[in-house]
Amino acid sequence: MDLSEAQKIIREKYYERDSVRGLYATFTWFIEEIGELADAVIKMNREAIEEELADVFAWLLSIANLLNINLDIAFRKKYF
Repeated sequence: MDLSEAQKIIREKYYERDSVRGLYATFTWFIEEIGELADAVIKMNREAIEEELADVFAWLLSIANLLNINLDIAFRKKYF
């Protein structure tokens, strides 16, 4: 699976709910997940780190979807 496919999966599964919630609230959930990731890193709990990284990634994709930004294209423009 590539980045565009992951973003599409998140769009199909969560876009309607994210749209109702709105950008601000969705971004707040993203920040909460970053906090959970920080806790996992501090505790050096590898299993929790993996889970929280996946959550942070999914919420980042949700934000990109709400803003209609293709992260694959944005990433390639920035880093390649």
